[in-house]
Amino acid sequence: MDKIAFGKLKRKLLIFLAVFGPATVTAMADNDAAGVATYSLAGAKFGYSILFVLLLVTILLAITQEMGVRIAMITGKGLGDLIRERYGVKLSVFVFFGLLIANMGTVIANFAAIKITASMFGFPPTVLIVGIVILSFLFITKGSYKTNQNIFLISSIFYFAYVISAVKAQPDWSRAFTSVVFPTGIQFSREFVFASIAVVGTTITPWGQFFVHSFVLDKKLSPDKLKYEQFETFFGAFLTNFFSFFMIVATAATLFVNGIPLITGEQAALAIKPFAGQLASVLFGLGILNAGFMGIVIVSLTTAYAFAEFFGVEGSLDAPFEKGKVFYGIFLFQLIVAAFIVMNPAISLFKIVFYTQSLNGVLLPLILYFLLKITNDKELMGMYVNKKWYNYFAVISSIVIIFAFLFTLISSIVG
Repeated sequence: MDKIAFGKLKRKLLIFLAVFGPATVTAMADNDAAGVATYSLAGAKFGYSILFVLLLVTILLAITQEMGVRIAMITGKGLGDLIRERYGVKLSVFVFFGLLIANMGTVIANFAAIKITASMFGFPPTVLIVGIVILSFLFITKGSYKTNQNIFLISSIFYFAYVISAVKAQPDWSRAFTSVVFPTGIQFSREFVFASIAVVGTTITPWGQFFVHSFVLDKKLSPDKLKYEQFETFFGAFLTNFFSFFMIVATAATLFVNGIPLITGEQAALAIKPFAGQLASVLFGLGILNAGFMGIVIVSLTTAYAFAEFFGVEGSLDAPFEKGKVFYGIFLFQLIVAAFIVMNPAISLFKIVFYTQSLNGVLLPLILYFLLKITNDKELMGMYVNKKWYNYFAVISSIVIIFAFLFTLISSIVG
């Protein structure tokens, strides 16, 4: 490689590293504690065969996140801003409060997973939950955008705990890798379809679309960096399901192979211990705690970003506390309410999570509709509107995702 070519490559790499962060953080946050639980249950119930779904999920996630990134960078506006401007205040209020309630359910689910996992390992859950609330608020209010992004990226490194857990489980690697590309050993049933759709639904969410818009804007990326951020979007979609692969493999190689059922996903940390050893068990549990922390902070932050966009107040991680009191206040409000609910044994967590996830199912088709309308608006997007083939793919992807949520909702109601 000559010096000129090397110089160009070095320049492109430096630009990529400069823009790197928003799409990867968003994608990784989809693997929150609730997501880990879903993958663990699927792996324990269906083994390696469920891995085939990951290929579809990766494509769907990449398509939807890319549209969000492109909208943010070309228009310079968040999704909440665009909905308010183009569809009015009434619809904005409906979408925001729907998002607030649905996000609260997700934050509660992550706190609940942390509570259960902490109890299994002998940690005092109340102390841990209160500590997470305080720590989360401090690093969001005291840190800048750059500091917080770096913390999120460092937290993502801890997902390698699942890789080690899977390796310690000594799986059938040939069958595992083959199952990603070819549907091997699948026995189609209502339960398998339900699990497959649950995997789709836990990865592609309304909050994820709002967060990637807002996080891209908060980083202040200019349109000339779009191709680099698009590449990061595809990388982030791959990376999140790279780790999902090992979550499934760890439970498939231990629990499925030995016919050990799981009632809750959090139990996987202890359930794999007899088969994969103490280290694998501890790492799996620590992975759930880390995933829960990321989910709590990022989903709460999403609601705060959305409020700022919908109602025109200051909303940035670089804003001083005095200017962003409402933004930071909404963030803290969610943490306190969710922590209180989880620590109150008289409240049915199952019903809360069920109804809020159902609300996610109602919101997602609307959010995907907005994405498609905006990315096809020449007045807004100019030359960056969807290509025809991309449109077909995006519409098909949206239909699959909507069907996933509807199927999950209906199945939960009737069965």
